[in-house]
Amino acid sequence: MLVTHHWFHDKATMVNKLGSLEVSMNLNLMDPRLIAIAAAVIVIVAVGAWLYVRKRRGTTAGLREKFGPEYDRAVLAHGSKAEAKLADREKRINQLNIRDLDSMEHERYSKQWEAVQSRFVDSPKGAVAQADDLVSSVMKARGYPVADFEQRVADISVDHPRVVENYRSAHEIALRAGKEGATTEDLRTAMIHYRSLFEELVQVPVAVERKEVA
Repeated sequence: MLVTHHWFHDKATMVNKLGSLEVSMNLNLMDPRLIAIAAAVIVIVAVGAWLYVRKRRGTTAGLREKFGPEYDRAVLAHGSKAEAKLADREKRINQLNIRDLDSMEHERYSKQWEAVQSRFVDSPKGAVAQADDLVSSVMKARGYPVADFEQRVADISVDHPRVVENYRSAHEIALRAGKEGATTEDLRTAMIHYRSLFEELVQVPVAVERKEVA
């Protein structure tokens, strides 16, 4: 009986302690300092989430504006990794020594283009092949690596997104022409596309043009 009595007494004591602990925890949870800290944490998390979303939207908008249709193409090709791929292109270009052509180079390449274009009447296929080579030469002169076509396209898309799809189309036609798979109209289209890229690549900076006029 004595053992039983002690057991009930201990159990009652434990229940009282648990009850006191629960009351104490409830009181602590009502502590204004804890409430303030919890509220501050919630605000910090909410602001952090808002800033993250805002930054992502800003990044997306910036890349869309910069790359134009090339952004949509990257999304189709790379899905959720598209923006990272485009950002990598920008980083790569920043690490390359890309330069503008000087006025003498501009004049020399422009005359070469005129010669290529005039050849189209007599040899459309030969003119397209020369146009492809000339564009590559201008790219190389400006500091773009030209060994791999896909890398060339990716590099060009950073500074010349408006005409990069033209370059793809023209190069594809040039390859088909080598296999007798392009019509004269296809070749004419390729020349127009090559010209659009060529004109952007050989542009002389406005500051240089003004200096020469002065």
